[in-house]
Amino acid sequence: MIVKEDFLSKLRQLFNLNLYEVKIWTALLSRGISTAGELSEIGDVPRSRTYDVLESLEKKGFIITKLGKPLNYIAVEPGEVVERSKKIVNKHAKVQVKKLDSLKGSELLTELETLFTQGIEFVEPSDLSGALKGRHNMYTHMESMIKNAKKSVYIMTSSKGLVRKVDSMKPALQALAKKGVDIRIAAPLDKESKSIARDLMEFSKVKSVDKIKARFCIVDNKELMFMIMDDNDVHPTYDVGIWVNTPYFAGALSNMFSMAWKNMKDGSVAIKSLK
Repeated sequence: MIVKEDFLSKLRQLFNLNLYEVKIWTALLSRGISTAGELSEIGDVPRSRTYDVLESLEKKGFIITKLGKPLNYIAVEPGEVVERSKKIVNKHAKVQVKKLDSLKGSELLTELETLFTQGIEFVEPSDLSGALKGRHNMYTHMESMIKNAKKSVYIMTSSKGLVRKVDSMKPALQALAKKGVDIRIAAPLDKESKSIARDLMEFSKVKSVDKIKARFCIVDNKELMFMIMDDNDVHPTYDVGIWVNTPYFAGALSNMFSMAWKNMKDGSVAIKSLK
């Protein structure tokens, strides 16, 4: 049986299987029912490993063992395998989350924080910077920045970026607003983003900007992330953001943002002008 390598690779990633497991599984799917010896030959898996692999697949709910001499194995319907796999993943995730939650206030976390505090003292300010590739990584880091804000969060983005940021960061921004953090968001407001802007105006200050094209986030006038490309011209996977933790640079950009803010159109006015 010939199965494309990219197909096997996708299965390994989606179902968290090793190479022998996906080979035996797909071999059994192609036969419906088969013996270990037949699957070893079809899947090109060493006979000595086949029984271990089949046992593993049975524990994971991918196959059923049919008793008899010789033993036969039956493939479980793929849709059912997906549902079983989802339950396993959810169960493991809940266990892992519970373990991580238990670290709060623990001696282990205190020790880790101490190590970080001691280590950061030896870091030069110029080293507190880095590049993040991929929009998911950028937004994850930006969300961490925002969650730690104490005084202010200033965001300038594109119309599409405004929609994306609300999807991923709205809860964090709402939590900050309740603490009295000054949240200012500037973006080109159009028909696509006006409803999002209305939602944001319930807990933050929003203004429309047309002439300035930029994407950045400034937190507490000391931490900054700015994107170096137009999001209309780059695939999300290849989008790049630069993160710096320096009051000198972040503070300067924050001052420029504040000056530009005075001349931007109020969000509610901009929305009313949209037909």
